[in-house]
Amino acid sequence: MEINADFSKRVVVRPEDYEWTALPVPGIEWMVLDQMDGEEVHATSIVRCQPGSRIDAHVHSGGEEFLVLEGVFSDESGDYPAGSYVRNPIGSSHAPHTKEGCRIFVKLHQFAAGDTEQFSVDARNASFIEGPADGLTMLPLHSASNENVILERWEPGARLVVHDHWGGEEVFVLEGTLQDEHGVYPAGTWIRNPHMWRHAPFSPEGCLVYVKTGHLGGEVSH
Repeated sequence: MEINADFSKRVVVRPEDYEWTALPVPGIEWMVLDQMDGEEVHATSIVRCQPGSRIDAHVHSGGEEFLVLEGVFSDESGDYPAGSYVRNPIGSSHAPHTKEGCRIFVKLHQFAAGDTEQFSVDARNASFIEGPADGLTMLPLHSASNENVILERWEPGARLVVHDHWGGEEVFVLEGTLQDEHGVYPAGTWIRNPHMWRHAPFSPEGCLVYVKTGHLGGEVSH
């Protein structure tokens, strides 16, 4: 099944649009944001795990990137509380579980072949650096040949001048509300802006957002 598979189109999914589907694993559901079928299924989703749920050991044939939104996600490498950003490259494996339950934002089968570092970042205890506008700070999470990933913290009233996104932009609003001339995006909103999308975002109340750029230009690459 393909969902929001045309990267040339803008997509906005707000919390009221969520439709949860049970996975063939007890206690685990997902909300698919985009999915492209092929040799390996490229998918972006929100996964909701009930307390005590677990998944059998498996290999990440196309890599896995996730951000813990709520609760604590665990595997053999340790416990990852809310605010943890984790990358498991192509060929890595684990047997995840959660004692108290959790919710995570997950991207599967989207790693470049040379993107081989396995690591995690505790974003809640990391130092943000000065951003490109007053009241905007950033936490760089990852950079590879096909993407750049950061967290952005917007203070109330912060705004950016109008700009284009070469290679597109993907945003997940973690806290607060982000806005631009096209709409209002509360916490839990996922936005995929296509190659060369133009806007001037701002945040009257402040917000925290996950941002990935540079991966949506040209043809889709799994």
